[in-house]
Amino acid sequence: MDGSTIEITTHLNLGGFDPAEWDACACPEATDGRPIDPFTTHRFLKALQDSGSVGAGTGWDPHYLAARQDGTLIAVAPLYGKNHSQGEYMFDHNFAHAYERSGGRYYPKLQIAVPFTPATGRRFLTREGYEVQGMSALIQGAVQIASDNDLSSLHTTFCTEGEALAGAEMGLLHRTSQQYHWANDRYADWDAFLAALSSRKRKTLRKERRVAQDFGGDIIQLTGDQIEPHHWDAFWEFYQDTGARKWGQPYLTRKFFDIAHETLRDDMLLVFAMKDGVPIAGALNFIGRDTLYGRYWGCAENHPCLHFEICYYQAIDYALAHDMASVEAGAQGEHKLARGYLPVTTHSLHWFKDAGFRSAVADYLEAERKAVDEEIEVLTSYGPFKKANVEEQE
Repeated sequence: MDGSTIEITTHLNLGGFDPAEWDACACPEATDGRPIDPFTTHRFLKALQDSGSVGAGTGWDPHYLAARQDGTLIAVAPLYGKNHSQGEYMFDHNFAHAYERSGGRYYPKLQIAVPFTPATGRRFLTREGYEVQGMSALIQGAVQIASDNDLSSLHTTFCTEGEALAGAEMGLLHRTSQQYHWANDRYADWDAFLAALSSRKRKTLRKERRVAQDFGGDIIQLTGDQIEPHHWDAFWEFYQDTGARKWGQPYLTRKFFDIAHETLRDDMLLVFAMKDGVPIAGALNFIGRDTLYGRYWGCAENHPCLHFEICYYQAIDYALAHDMASVEAGAQGEHKLARGYLPVTTHSLHWFKDAGFRSAVADYLEAERKAVDEEIEVLTSYGPFKKANVEEQE
């Protein structure tokens, strides 16, 4: 590309972008099918905005970042001003406390992220052919905005490893954490997956599925036009209960699910436990090109092992049936390990205005990365899979 000037602008409303123009940066691969993930698409981010899940009163104030060259939109990023650290899942409360103890004001801060979504994906969204200059322009622009407005920091969460390494080369601080993902090792079916596990773990998973499916009803999977408006009434009740217990209040509004029904249901998989025709538990997943993303779960009745079945085993069933490479089961939860979900590294990038604080955090993150690597190694060794060179007796 030539060396013409790149113009950086911020926008309070995603409606100012043509959806096709935004998606040409967010998911250029979707011209021949699904996007890698739906979370940075115009339709997903606009559903968050139009439903009031982000915006005034939420602590997530949109400042969508755009880079244009010669009038062409070459890169965008979902940028938000934040006055808290909720809904991020890669927690920086220790940074906030340390910053304020040293006399600084941590909030507001800037965040490049998909709100309420701890799923790894591209955060610096560039049109094909503009990957290097587009990412560079977005980072420089976001840092300049934070600096000009005397904000404490800029954070980019759940970016790809490639973005994290490139951002570190540009002077940002690289942080790692870990999640649990299921990987499809070319399993033909559920039994083939079980065959990869140790004998004891196979027996445990079989027993859990039998117990779960004995709740007195049926389990169904719904996507696309199979999802009807009344299904969201049931799921909203589950989501409210879970949100109130986990976060104090749900992050998403009821209106989000109404909008999602119109614009996102082809990207969504609902799994319901039905008793006498009524949903008594359910989980919401999002469908990517090669990955199924588990997001929310809730129930009106408690039954043994039903959570494992609805959230983890049904997700594996769907991934196997649709030849998907992986399932991301959301944040946290060591209980996922015994069910075939192994720890993987997640990445974030950080910039701090105060040079002294930035240096202290850099030292901390270096030690933290080593600790995360060691933890993943140890946790993986406790996984349910057969150990190499070990013969097992059935």
